[in-house]
Amino acid sequence: MTRLLQAMAGAAHGGAEAFFERLTLALERSGLHQRVLIRRNPQRAHLLRDSGVEVEELGFGGVLDLPTRWGFSRAVKRFEPSVVLTWMNRASRFCPEGPFVQVGRLGGYYDLKYYRRCSHLVGNTQDICDWVIGQGWPAERVHYLPNFVTNATAKPVPRASLDTPPGVPLLLALGRLHANKAFDVLLKALVEVPGAYLWIAGDGPLRTELEALAARLSIKPRVRFLGWRDDVAALYAAADLFVCPSRHEPLGNVVIEAWAQGVPVVAAASQGPTQLIADGRDGLLAPVDDAHALASAIRRLLGERGLAEALGTGGRQAYEQRFTEAAVVGKYREFLDKVGRR
Repeated sequence: MTRLLQAMAGAAHGGAEAFFERLTLALERSGLHQRVLIRRNPQRAHLLRDSGVEVEELGFGGVLDLPTRWGFSRAVKRFEPSVVLTWMNRASRFCPEGPFVQVGRLGGYYDLKYYRRCSHLVGNTQDICDWVIGQGWPAERVHYLPNFVTNATAKPVPRASLDTPPGVPLLLALGRLHANKAFDVLLKALVEVPGAYLWIAGDGPLRTELEALAARLSIKPRVRFLGWRDDVAALYAAADLFVCPSRHEPLGNVVIEAWAQGVPVVAAASQGPTQLIADGRDGLLAPVDDAHALASAIRRLLGERGLAEALGTGGRQAYEQRFTEAAVVGKYREFLDKVGRR
């Protein structure tokens, strides 16, 4: 029987962190014997413990953080895992050597020096896996395991609660307010979509800069910066379409989330969305960093109701075929059982 120890040293918010929580809870529901190490985060620890997951919080600080190294080693000795799954660079760097199989999970094009002790690497897109193999990793030790998202539905967030008039076209975008997410491009595109309102759910270092840009573009009255939200399904339910403008997006969890809710998607053709979306069948793609093309795709979906409905249906079908909890957890269980026997 597989005994899995997971280690996540990520931030309070983020796509990888959110998927770590979803996968951990799903593996617990599936009956997998697991323990979890996380960077100190009372909210995350409570979420996991409340569902029966055994959690230990460590500092996961800099290279001289000896208490974390000792804590990681103690956890390995106590639990005796057959597989240790380390999420991203920091957790992988802290993992000790031992009589287990270390698997590094990559959600981007990371520096592989942190994964030298790993026996296997998991990428959440095929493109990431191909890139890892191109860096010299043996193909038989690189594995594609996709993410899944929840399809739980919710009543729409009332537009009036966010000072948004009824009946206006409503665009939704989610993510960290970081240059990679290209919300600056989306704001410039909104200039060319008169009458539409935009909700941006997320926070980050560029919030002040983006708010100032919205003011300079004279669209600030039509933009709502919502901060981090826990009611994502309700936001999707309120929106007419979802926009992912990222100039760098290794996967695009948000695209899969929109698909699960049946919301039509417009995305910039960065790495992840290009891997996910069949243009014209389950979403529309626009060139990266091209506000005019993004605006044109948005206007097209808002103006062609039949196309928007067809893309929403196509996205939902793509989700059901590839990205449900049952499908992805089954793949993880099969993979962990296989490598844990070696």
